[in-house]
Amino acid sequence: MIDEVRRSRAILAKQLIHKMEARQFEACYCETGQEAFDKVCSLMEEGASVTCGGSTTLKQIGIIPYLQGEGAEKYHYVDRGLAKTAQEKREVFSKAALCDYYLMSSNAITLDGELVNVDGVGNRVAALCFGPANVILVASLNKVTKDVKSAMDRVRNMAAPPNALRLNCDTPCAATGSCGNCLKPDCICADLLVTRFSRTPGRIKVILVGEELGY
Repeated sequence: MIDEVRRSRAILAKQLIHKMEARQFEACYCETGQEAFDKVCSLMEEGASVTCGGSTTLKQIGIIPYLQGEGAEKYHYVDRGLAKTAQEKREVFSKAALCDYYLMSSNAITLDGELVNVDGVGNRVAALCFGPANVILVASLNKVTKDVKSAMDRVRNMAAPPNALRLNCDTPCAATGSCGNCLKPDCICADLLVTRFSRTPGRIKVILVGEELGY
């Protein structure tokens, strides 16, 4: 990474951390995905129950493969990927609500420190709102936007299309690459959530990453 870019991202992260701490989020900055991986692991005690929402970012930093493999000896991982039927998925999502740690990313983050997320099923935004004792959110600085309005535009036109393709959804954004404001059965923009404050101090732990990750 070019030194000026590295320094600029660190400065931005410092400003965001200040804003997030005022919202009772616990926040820190990691320059690389590997550093973010190490930080996630350091935040979870051995024997803890852990699960996650669908996230390209978490896959990229290696935390999901780790929890499915050697990490299974250290943590109790509730693997949503093993659920095949609708009933099995419901059971996994119910177990997730009682986990010690819920891992996820964020579709966007505003310059004022708000977390902006859009969900299809709603399990991810539900866990962010209530349930798991701790939420660890890993998000790269390429997801930072000016405000909620620009965050929603980013989510719908930059994050949703590749996510729809990843999930094989039959939606206009999967076909055109931009939001069609659809009401299709496969719509992945069913639930819109802006998280502006944590009533439980430190429950939401945000790891900002300088390396570009996710959509």
